[in-house]
Amino acid sequence: MTLPSVLGPSARLVRRRAGTARQDTAFLASGVLPHLAAVPAWLWLGAKPLVKSVHRPWDVLPGMYVVLVLLALLAVPLTAVQRWRHHELLGVDIPHPLPAEGARLRRAFRLFVSAQTWRRAAYHTLLGPFLAAGEVLVLAVWGAGIACVTVYVWMWAVAPYAGPDAPSTLQAGYLTAVGVLLLGAAPGLAGRVTRAESRLAPALLGPSRAQRLERRVTDLSVRRADLADAADAERRRIERDLHDGTQQRLVSLAVNLGLARATLTDLPEEARRVIDEAHREAKEAISELNDLVRGLHPAVLDDRGLDAALSGLAARVPLPVRLRVDLRGRMTRGAESVAYFVVSEALTNVTKHARATQVDVTVRRTAEVLRVEVTDDGVGGADAGAGTGLGGLAKRVGAVDGVFRISSPAGGPTTLTAELPCGR
Repeated sequence: MTLPSVLGPSARLVRRRAGTARQDTAFLASGVLPHLAAVPAWLWLGAKPLVKSVHRPWDVLPGMYVVLVLLALLAVPLTAVQRWRHHELLGVDIPHPLPAEGARLRRAFRLFVSAQTWRRAAYHTLLGPFLAAGEVLVLAVWGAGIACVTVYVWMWAVAPYAGPDAPSTLQAGYLTAVGVLLLGAAPGLAGRVTRAESRLAPALLGPSRAQRLERRVTDLSVRRADLADAADAERRRIERDLHDGTQQRLVSLAVNLGLARATLTDLPEEARRVIDEAHREAKEAISELNDLVRGLHPAVLDDRGLDAALSGLAARVPLPVRLRVDLRGRMTRGAESVAYFVVSEALTNVTKHARATQVDVTVRRTAEVLRVEVTDDGVGGADAGAGTGLGGLAKRVGAVDGVFRISSPAGGPTTLTAELPCGR
C-alpha cells in the first residue's frame, strides 16, 4: 500500500469537513444581524409604555398594540431574509404558508390574527436574540482560535512596542495549544448551532402542521386526478389503436373469407367447412373486439356525450331498460367516463346475476354532483365484496372522490347509486 493511496481518502475527508465548516460558519455569520434586527424596535417601542405603567397602567395598552402591529409587519421582511439564508447557504427550503382566502381586507385581517404570523414574530423577537448569541459564540470561538494559533506571528509584529509586557515563549506555547483546541471544537459547535437553526426555522417560519397536511392532501388530490386523466387517456389510445388497427384487419379477414366462401364453389366439402368455420370465428372475434373496445372507452362518449353513449348501452342489454338522463350540457371527461362504466358494470351484473325483468337507469346532475342510479327488480343479495365487479366499481368511483352505495336486500330490489363530482 503506497503513501498516496492512504493519504488520498484522508485528504478528501479533511477537505469535505473544511468545506462543511466554512459553509456553516458563513451561514451563522449571515444570521447575526437579522436575528438582532427586531431587538431595537422591541426595546424602543416598549420603553414608554413600560415607564408609564408605574403611574397609569391603562396607558400601556395603546403602546403595546403599536408594538404588536409593528412586530407583525417587521416579521414579513425578516422572514424573507431567513428564507433566503437557508435556501442559498444551506439548500434548505422553508415553505411559504398557505395564503388566506377571501377579499383583500379579510385576507389581511386573517393573516394578522393567524397563528403563523405570531409564530414568526416570536421567532424574530424572542428566539432571535438567543440564536444570535449562539452565532456570536461560534464566531468568537473561531476568532479566538485563530488569534491563539497565530500568537507567534503577532508577538513578532508587536515585539518592538510591547516592552516587558510581551508574553513569554512558554505562554505563547500555551496560547497556541488553546488555539488548536478551539479550532478543533469550532466546526462541531458551528454544525450543532446550524442544525438547530435549520430545524427551528422551518417549524416556526413555515406552515403549521395542519397547513402542511392540507397542502399534502391538495397535492395528492391533484396527482390522483392527473393519474386518473392519464389512465383515461391511455384507455382512449388503446381503444383507438384497436379500432383503427386490429379491428380493421379482422374485418378485412372476415370479408375475404366471405368472398372465398361465395366464389370458390368448386372446393372440396372439407375445405369449404374450414372456410365457413374461419369466417364464423372471425365474425365472433370482431364482435368480442367491439365489446372490448366499448368497454375500454366508447368513441360515442367523446363524440356525442353521456346521453348518447348510455342510450347505445341500454339498447344492447337483453332486458327492458328505462333510461332517464337530465344533464343540461356536457360534464367533465372524467365524470362522464366513470358514470358510463358505472351503468355498464351495473347492467352487466343485472344481466348475469339478478334474474331481473326490468331495469331503471337515472342520471341527473344536481349543482356540481352527477348522480347515477340503477335499480332492478331482481332477486337481490348483491354484495360489493363478493367479487361480482362491484368492489372494483366502488374503487373507481372513490378514485374521483365520488360516493358509491348499494342497497340489495334478499328478494330485491337492488339499487346502486353513485355520486360523482362534475364541477369544471
